[in-house]
Amino acid sequence: MKEVDVSEQRNGGLPGLAGVEHIGFTVPDLQEATEFFVNVIGCEFVYSLGPFESADNWMRDHLNVHPHAVMRELRFFRCANGPNFEIFAWDAPSQTAMPPHNSDVGGHHLAFYVTDLDRAVAYLRRCGVRVLGEPTESSGPSAGQRWVYFLTPWGMQLELVSYPRGKAYEQNSLVKLWQPKNISEVGRDEGTNACTGKE
Repeated sequence: MKEVDVSEQRNGGLPGLAGVEHIGFTVPDLQEATEFFVNVIGCEFVYSLGPFESADNWMRDHLNVHPHAVMRELRFFRCANGPNFEIFAWDAPSQTAMPPHNSDVGGHHLAFYVTDLDRAVAYLRRCGVRVLGEPTESSGPSAGQRWVYFLTPWGMQLELVSYPRGKAYEQNSLVKLWQPKNISEVGRDEGTNACTGKE
């Protein structure tokens, strides 16, 4: 494993950096995305804003989008612990309608930590969510983690991860990756299954 000089990582950086506050992404259908993140994933809707548009170059200068793009609405969600989600609905000239693959520049995915990966995968399948393959055991520095990818109804890639006994790298690393506090205690019993109406 390549060693990184941690002292070099700590030189400079943003003054007052406290962490990641939110992650934003654009979806093709705001209501479909809201129903998926609330009813299937278990996020909580907090508030919405919009629409926003401008007759001059404000949109390009401030948001790096086409000057005539219209941000129809944005919605904020809290998903247990970690960064908040900000999802957008846009109308814009020459808009790309398909989500990028992980291999594309700008490709991305969101990963959710779960305390019981097999139970969470079974739940997703009961909900009709497309799970990509079977859970995989990580190796090397990530040994101790299991993961699996799945897709939203509009094709955005998400992931489940679980490492209840930690990851191998933690034994020798001076810096630990962020994770939900008290991982063994996080999570909740979902009670009634939003997809089937059963326990």
